[in-house]
Amino acid sequence: MSTSELHVIPSAAVDATAAQPYVIETDALTLRYGRKLALKGLDLRIPQGRIHAIVGANGAGKTSLFRILLGFQSPSGGTARILGRDCGALSERDRARIGFVNEEHSLPAWLRINEVVAMQRRLYPQWDEARYRGIVGHFSVSPEQRVRELSRGERAGVNLAIAMAQSPELLILDEPTLGLDVVAKRAFLEAVLTSVEDAGCTVIYCSHQMEEIERLADNLIVMERGELIHMSPPDEFCERITLWVAEFPFLASGAEFLHGVLQVERIDGLFHFIVLDQNETFGKQLQEKGARRVWQGAVDLDRAVNAFLTRNHARPLPVEGETR
Repeated sequence: MSTSELHVIPSAAVDATAAQPYVIETDALTLRYGRKLALKGLDLRIPQGRIHAIVGANGAGKTSLFRILLGFQSPSGGTARILGRDCGALSERDRARIGFVNEEHSLPAWLRINEVVAMQRRLYPQWDEARYRGIVGHFSVSPEQRVRELSRGERAGVNLAIAMAQSPELLILDEPTLGLDVVAKRAFLEAVLTSVEDAGCTVIYCSHQMEEIERLADNLIVMERGELIHMSPPDEFCERITLWVAEFPFLASGAEFLHGVLQVERIDGLFHFIVLDQNETFGKQLQEKGARRVWQGAVDLDRAVNAFLTRNHARPLPVEGETR
């Protein structure tokens, strides 16, 4: 469905401002599991400050990247640095500068919350009790509760509060709201926004939920099959992708192969084209292909990212006479 020129969207600079320190730097970073390449010569620079969202389909390499960055996995090639330190040689003091919350929200189930917090206070000399209480207060948990008594949303809130109370310079959130209900998710996202504004730390946010990315992210990083394929503010990404709806008397007459097409679907007899970097002339091209009428519209982040990531797996158009 898509043309060969659409395999990569060139990454854009996040800022035109003065040289900013990077919280994450990778050069030709490669990770191989047997014959499979999880990361393919990844070159990535994430500047200090703000919330940076990393998105990609399953198998894009996000989890592999985090494992290397946190020192849990050695790369097969290339280099990776986090907060200016080699990821393969992080000291205890280096790790104290990094907060991490993943989808598991793992805490010792048999301990009470106040016992977990007491242990964390001893481990982190920069512990901020006021910040912990301010965040955990969103989730209505009692210090005397055991971890096993908490709901998934409450565990997520306690994990976030602990991570932020460590006063991290960098906070990595890997699918932190997975499985949370609407109320718990809203509380979690509000706590992230509030705590980041107060603490001024840099956040790396990984999620498949585009409504979260739209609400939180200042910078969108798209990965595919172990490579960086795009980086820019989310609104700039959406500006490059547009929707064209066309009415054809029968089939689309090859319009699905026009330059820039990421995805095309037939909905209620109309053809919906999601296209990249195309202006008003695309509508004229549709008319040249036999379209009776065309309409142009905007695309939200969810549909834009979905179309881009699935561009090589587009749904085939129905055959003539077939209806949906």
